[in-house]
Amino acid sequence: MRRALALLVLALPAAAAAAPPVFPADEAWSYLEAQVAMGPRHPGSPGHARCAAWLATRLGEWGYALEEHRFRVPDPYAPVDTLRLVNFRARLPGAAGPILALAAHWDTQPWAQRDPDPARRNEPILGANDGASGVAVLLAVARLCAASPPPRRVEFLFFDGEDYGRMGRREGYLLGSRRFVRDHPGYRPELLVLLDMVGGRDLRLPMEQNSLRGARPQLTALYDLAADLGLSAFEARPGHDVYDDHVPFLEAGIPAVNLVDLDYPQWDTTADLPAACSPASLAQVGTLLLHYLYE
Repeated sequence: MRRALALLVLALPAAAAAAPPVFPADEAWSYLEAQVAMGPRHPGSPGHARCAAWLATRLGEWGYALEEHRFRVPDPYAPVDTLRLVNFRARLPGAAGPILALAAHWDTQPWAQRDPDPARRNEPILGANDGASGVAVLLAVARLCAASPPPRRVEFLFFDGEDYGRMGRREGYLLGSRRFVRDHPGYRPELLVLLDMVGGRDLRLPMEQNSLRGARPQLTALYDLAADLGLSAFEARPGHDVYDDHVPFLEAGIPAVNLVDLDYPQWDTTADLPAACSPASLAQVGTLLLHYLYE
């Protein structure tokens, strides 16, 4: 009888994995618009303070254990001043196992350095794509994960001070991610996936060069999944070499990949507005993350 039961069990088809949640593009879009409505969000601005409080409130409402990693650094362009910055690390209580870290920067560029009008190049940008888009996707994914935890452990990282830099001077970039890696030497996720400028209307995401060098197997797996899902924004060809928040993790020996559209025409200009972005672009990236998490 036992042998007959065993044969019966072996003959039964394996239970199908639960389908990933559908990415809520309209919800993500509302998060993008909410950030832009706060105004520029570079360190020291009123919008920066508003956005920090908003992020903490949203993540807390969804039940995340939230670490506010606060720190101060000298202003690299005004040494008499001090920048007050905060990174956020959000975790679901009780989660165990290897960590998949999903990350984005939440600050915006203080200077529209690439604006076609030279008279506007010292104005701060609103960062609908460069800042708000990655955060919007992560928040939509985070809410779904809180409602229905995925089978793998996920954490959400929101870095400050990524964009406090001037062209040709790297010391003002990656302030938050560099400090996070320095202050968390024991933090060893199995992979970090960074989102940056993922909302542009004509979204194109080739394979970023640092990611190819430091995490080729993981990056290839993501792009193979995107191809299986028919997500046309993901182009399996070499792209730009981007100095971004994944670099400090790669330097620490942590696999990290960057999904970034560096050919976004409105990058670092006053035209980086919701009109240059699209909910459909956010949906492509969010859909990939949900399938990667839940399957």
